[in-house]
Amino acid sequence: MCSLSFYFLFLFSTLFFVLGIYYLLFDYSLFIEWEVFSLNGSMVVMTFIFDWMSLIFMSFVMYISSLVIYYSNDYMHNESNINRFVMIVLMFIFSMVLLIISPNLISILLGWDGLGLVSYCLVIYYQNVKSYNAGMLTALSNRVGDVFILISIAWMLNFGSWNYIYYYDFISDSFEMKVISMLIMFAAMTKSAQIPFSSWLPAAMAAPTPVSALVHSSTLVTAGVYLLIRFSPMLFIYDLGWFLLLIGCMTMFMAGLGANFEFDLKSIIALSTLSQLGLMMSILSMGYSNLAFFHLLTHALFKALLFMCAGSMIHNLNDSQDIRFMGSISSFMPLTSVCFNVSSLSLCGMPFLAGFYSKDLILEIVCLDWTNVLIFFLYFFSTGLTASYSFRLFYYSMSGDMNYYSVYSFDDKCYFISFGMIGLLIVAVFGGSFLSWLIFPIPYLIVLPWYLSFLTLFIIILGSYFGYVISDFNYCYNLFSLNFLSFVIFFGSMWFMPFLSTNYVSYLPLSLGYYTSKSFDSGWGELFGGQGLYSFFLYMIDYVQSLYDSNFSVYLLTFIFWMLILLIFFLIY
Repeated sequence: MCSLSFYFLFLFSTLFFVLGIYYLLFDYSLFIEWEVFSLNGSMVVMTFIFDWMSLIFMSFVMYISSLVIYYSNDYMHNESNINRFVMIVLMFIFSMVLLIISPNLISILLGWDGLGLVSYCLVIYYQNVKSYNAGMLTALSNRVGDVFILISIAWMLNFGSWNYIYYYDFISDSFEMKVISMLIMFAAMTKSAQIPFSSWLPAAMAAPTPVSALVHSSTLVTAGVYLLIRFSPMLFIYDLGWFLLLIGCMTMFMAGLGANFEFDLKSIIALSTLSQLGLMMSILSMGYSNLAFFHLLTHALFKALLFMCAGSMIHNLNDSQDIRFMGSISSFMPLTSVCFNVSSLSLCGMPFLAGFYSKDLILEIVCLDWTNVLIFFLYFFSTGLTASYSFRLFYYSMSGDMNYYSVYSFDDKCYFISFGMIGLLIVAVFGGSFLSWLIFPIPYLIVLPWYLSFLTLFIIILGSYFGYVISDFNYCYNLFSLNFLSFVIFFGSMWFMPFLSTNYVSYLPLSLGYYTSKSFDSGWGELFGGQGLYSFFLYMIDYVQSLYDSNFSVYLLTFIFWMLILLIFFLIY
């Protein structure tokens, strides 16, 4: 089934990409409404929009999905029911496709909720305590966004239709649309894991690595960014961009710092995804929706490759994810090492790789735009942190001595894994330039002073050096001692966000429930509730039974009582 799914998805990916280029070149859009049924003059319609944006994004989702499923042939070869795994992944892809082509809040909710439910099934796939906890955190965090979408649907009843695309020209003074825009923005923040909803994204690493490659590149986490790109006119009309800009920059900064103190391979890459999502959100909030979409596509290419390389390492190291047990992997796995380093450099924004074309353009736009010092600092410092944790990852995994078992041997001979990585390596190198020619046929002309033009490259080199310095933990510990440890604990735990969004959210209602149960259910509730009524009915039954047991004496007493009453009435009258 893996091979069949791969061929079908690859075929559809090619078809949608060709259509997307055609629609982009001729500025063509297709809006399809299908009437499902009509009842008493009320029509229930299914609406789809096919424009260059939806078609190209769908082609990228299907291309990455096809290679991920093909890659799973090797990675999941011990799985007893591989067809079930493929079916769940296909449901996940279908939900994302439905969300991409929907200009209607109802069908968006179907895709949105489908992503949330199927992601829960994928996160708990290995069925252990850690997976269940991570799955519950993921599902409940995303449920908050589902509630915001449902409230938006209720508010949109005021307009008579849920096709938000109709109302771009009529919303400048609408209070209802302002509320809807705010709700959509908060919903997108939950799905794209912005502060304060960030803690579920590293927790979702409990899913199998092929699923992580899919989730963190082109599905689930990018759904919120894509929804806001579609709703971007409303963000600018109601001046909500400043809030989103601050949240995006803080998320980018927080994730970059956290990744520099993490030792779990998948968690580092997950935090890098969170950092890039913050970058997309922040540039989108500044009004450059096409640029955010461009970075979304290029990020999907190199991030899927990065996860595939990580999966190849984990697979060969007997499911070990700790980077401290790695080292000198380039000697044993040259192909994986090449792909890993290309994707890491692309993530950093190294010139002429896929990530460079979008990331460098974003930073130049930030230099050119009217931004304050804080935002400017957060953008460039976060870029330096990206280079820092990427170099740190290279330092631990590729250089030095092998830190795994001395008798252990591994290699690059898994055919399906190698094929999946090579398929993404090509697009991770050439995809950025090709997309930039397509999306920006007339290139941005950004004229900056030389010190701002070279600032990006300087920050990347400086960040790489910083990554090398903090990799030598003993040096840092001797330099900063206990203060450094406090720093590591705070920033390495994502500013305590996983604790704040789990223990501190659940502690109060759970303790309230405990005391309520103790006081009412096991206290006064027992006395006056079920147990009290039960005792009262038992007493009444015993009393009535005693009456029946002595019924002859009762009968005589009753007879005498009635005779006395009759005698009294006789004497009176």
